[in-house]
Amino acid sequence: MAPAVAYAPAGSSFIPELILTDTTVSPATVANPYFLDCDTGIDDSLALAYLLASEKVNLVGIGTVAGNTSAEQGARNSLDLLALVGRSEVPVAVGATGPQSGEFDGGVPHIHGDNGVGNVELPVSSLRPVAEPAAEMLVRLAHEYAGELRIVAIGPLTNIAAALRLEPRLPRLVKELTLMGGAAMVPGNISEVAEANVGNDADAASEVFAADWFITMVPLDVTLTNTFEESDRDALLASGRPMPQTLGRILDLYYDFYIATYGRRACALHDPLAAAIAVGDIPLRVAPVVNVMVDATDGPGRGQTICDLRGYLNGYPQQPGAHCRVVLELEENFAPTLLAQLLRA
Repeated sequence: MAPAVAYAPAGSSFIPELILTDTTVSPATVANPYFLDCDTGIDDSLALAYLLASEKVNLVGIGTVAGNTSAEQGARNSLDLLALVGRSEVPVAVGATGPQSGEFDGGVPHIHGDNGVGNVELPVSSLRPVAEPAAEMLVRLAHEYAGELRIVAIGPLTNIAAALRLEPRLPRLVKELTLMGGAAMVPGNISEVAEANVGNDADAASEVFAADWFITMVPLDVTLTNTFEESDRDALLASGRPMPQTLGRILDLYYDFYIATYGRRACALHDPLAAAIAVGDIPLRVAPVVNVMVDATDGPGRGQTICDLRGYLNGYPQQPGAHCRVVLELEENFAPTLLAQLLRA
């Protein structure tokens, strides 16, 4: 049994409280509708494969945003990965091509490769993105699956903020928003304080965190402490299945980048961990519901997620108006769960 937060969807009169409960979902649970918003690079590819392999997930749409790579390249990568496992029914929409202010900086080819997927040439699918922009797709799906849709946002939050402006009632329509982003008690990864998904569009992130919906924030605090090792990559390559083998090849460049972080070939599990938490597959040890705001100023703190963790010595007592669950510790290492799921993809 792991401590988790009891909550109701945003818009209801709920008072979060810390209780003991099992955060995993019964295997018999009917698949829930999910919308994935991503900037499909290497760890996004792991997250996408994780969701596709889950019997608990009905992936009803994918939106792409400029981040690790361009929104257009992210859509191409998503479509090609979907084709690998015969999931052509999942629509992919291109979203924001840059942050709310400023221009797209070209992504991070030294981390994710020139094409976002480790410079691996994926078999090109005949599938094309839908004409509907990602923010409009999200709003439509939120109405279609009112009260049921779960959002997993693993890129900059530009599309989510755009959807909020299109439909201010979005927080009342969505069941939950789980996002990979921010840093609560650890340094950032694009500045001293800012994590990339939040920092690359701090204005959008500020809007998203301020909106009245229940957010689960999966920050660097947990994503950097859960890693894939060479043995995990070897298992993917030896699987004999197209998706895991492709993921194993894609991970090669990512492992090289993380040598400077870990002193060995391994990688952090940013986006797939957010996906697994959104599905309910990972029990959480410490995940308080606290007030969180994003610094959207132009100073050195731009992009920082400011989490009110002052209650840490007293079991994180309730905070008025708090609606963000910040995942700080897991009950178990995530890598075995991820590997088992990817081998089924």
